Amino acid sequence: MSEALIEHLRDLFEPLGPISARAMFGGYGLYFEGVIIGVIMDETLYLKTDAETRGRFEAAGCAPFVYDMKGKPLPMSYWSLPEDAMDSPQAMRPWALLAIEAARRKPAPKPRRKRRSP
Repeated sequence: MSEALIEHLRDLFEPLGPISARAMFGGYGLYFEGVIIGVIMDETLYLKTDAETRGRFEAAGCAPFVYDMKGKPLPMSYWSLPEDAMDSPQAMRPWALLAIEAARRKPAPKPRRKRRSP
């Protein structure tokens, strides 16, 4: 992923607050206030959706990120953006807020239980 894309995303999200990117699964996770709100794969940003927000992305002609799991397509809960969302912080804002809301609604993962040794 290009550093230029990360800087551009920081500029777009700046009015909402700082973001960070961390390497994961051949791409990057995009984090806001410690919560993952998007993934960057092949220089494309996909933002977090849930049942409440997915319809807005669908209506705008966006598409889900599809992960290839051992030859089987697995649609994820991250969706592409309308092209103009990458043009300005004002254009990104409604989409970023939807992703932040979806990420905050997602329940925290349950802690893994330790296995007992025999």
